[in-house]
Amino acid sequence: MALLLKGAPAAAALTERAAARSASLTECGVVPTLAIVRVGERSDDLAYERAAEKRAAACGVAVRRVALPASCEQSELNAALKALGAQDEVHGILLFRPLPAHLDEGSAATCIPAEKDVDCAAPLGLLATLSGQGVGFAPCTAEAVLALLDHYEVPLDGANVTVIGRSLVIGRPVAALLLARNATVTTCHTHTRDLAAACRGADVIVAAAGAPGTVGAACVRPNQVVVDVGTTWDAAAGRLRGDVDAEAVAPIVQAISPVPGGVGSLTTAILVSHVVTVAERTCA
Repeated sequence: MALLLKGAPAAAALTERAAARSASLTECGVVPTLAIVRVGERSDDLAYERAAEKRAAACGVAVRRVALPASCEQSELNAALKALGAQDEVHGILLFRPLPAHLDEGSAATCIPAEKDVDCAAPLGLLATLSGQGVGFAPCTAEAVLALLDHYEVPLDGANVTVIGRSLVIGRPVAALLLARNATVTTCHTHTRDLAAACRGADVIVAAAGAPGTVGAACVRPNQVVVDVGTTWDAAAGRLRGDVDAEAVAPIVQAISPVPGGVGSLTTAILVSHVVTVAERTCA
């Protein structure tokens, strides 16, 4: 049976390092601070907000919550983001997405300074991720994939990696991060003619299609590492499902990340680490 790449140990290690870095900032009189901007009261936003606050507390990172009503105007949201961006004591800004339909996400995101955009909401952050140049951070989920692989010492230099998914949130950023680590990356998507063959030729598979069961037994071989980024709620089964058919794949491959309990467990740790990085720049 495959080794389970559980996210909790990796997240704990990231949290410990971030806490030590945060503590050292007291010499500069700096308290790393994250501003969370939420529009409305979506249950998933509230759950992530609580998780982020808990992680931040463990790292000595302060959190400011800015909660706007779901009916707020674009000007109100943009003004709140600009005000936070102008405050030196705020080091990172997280805008929960998606926004209500009447709001323009792109307009809001451009109000977040690139250096404080800790979850790649704005185009400049994405450009920095894809180009390897400029100021900005990769999306937390994309970076969590590499953090998980690093924690379990999965070699990436020279490895063949198949990424399933080409979204700007996970697929393309993950591919860019892997290329920066000298992996040879194949990006697959819904128009890939022989997905199974593209997967079998890889040392590492990153499944981020958002479609349960995309990766089955026919897609894998022994000695592979499979990272499942998918999180789709299966109402009939009453549970989250990943993109990988874990029951079919786990007996074959070397290692696999579970859903839940895998990549998703690291996202708040990555988020807080980004905030600490911004705070460190103020002491440089």
